[in-house]
Amino acid sequence: MTDKVLYEVVDGVGVITLNRPEVHNAMDDEAAHLYKVVLDRALEDDAVRAVLLRGAGKSFCSGRDTTMLGHRAKDESDYHFVLRHQQKRLVVLDSPKPFIGALKGAVIGGGCETALSCDIRVSDTTLKMGMPEINYGILPDTGGTQLMTNLIGPSRTKYMVMTGERIDAATALEWGAVDFVVAPEELDARALEIAKKIAAKPPLCLAMAKTMVDQASAGAVRNGIAQELMAQSYLFKTEDYHEARAALREKRKPVYKGK
Repeated sequence: MTDKVLYEVVDGVGVITLNRPEVHNAMDDEAAHLYKVVLDRALEDDAVRAVLLRGAGKSFCSGRDTTMLGHRAKDESDYHFVLRHQQKRLVVLDSPKPFIGALKGAVIGGGCETALSCDIRVSDTTLKMGMPEINYGILPDTGGTQLMTNLIGPSRTKYMVMTGERIDAATALEWGAVDFVVAPEELDARALEIAKKIAAKPPLCLAMAKTMVDQASAGAVRNGIAQELMAQSYLFKTEDYHEARAALREKRKPVYKGK
């Protein structure tokens, strides 16, 4: 175990802190594994009634560590790699415990999808939210296309996914990608305040409330996430994906062939 992911319980709130501030909390394999370990701990702890996700330093999470793009541990297939990460996302979506995200700085790629899986998102004014996967010849694959569409609608989601551009806090609030925006110095306190308020309510009521609200779109989201799995498994094999990675390494503009 390392300190790449921190965990504590505060007044019924399991507080999970991503702790790689020097790389904007980008996820390498070890950090991703530790996140799953801590996540399971919070979900299994009867003293935890709500979970707060946050990041140390200037950002929430900038997604997968770009030094590990294309890396697969133990000869894992692309299909099983994506499925394994989807399962972590589904654990949060299916949890009877509410999740609150404290967002700031880079909320990018997988970090954006982690934020979208939360039930409530509190942001500070430094937020830069985006899904840049298309710039690497791939697409979001752990619910991004589905969860963002639920929040901001299909056209705006297509804009974000197809351009890879980031939106700021004001735009995220206007579009509905976040629920509250506060000053940077107020973020942790405001997010924890909301989490504590929720954690103080009857646990069964919380679980049923989350289930009832989510039920309105559960089928469509699940079907869409399954489609993300199939699409991403295919895209990892394309020439354009390998060209995007080569261009990133060589610091040049990629030349895509549609193959």
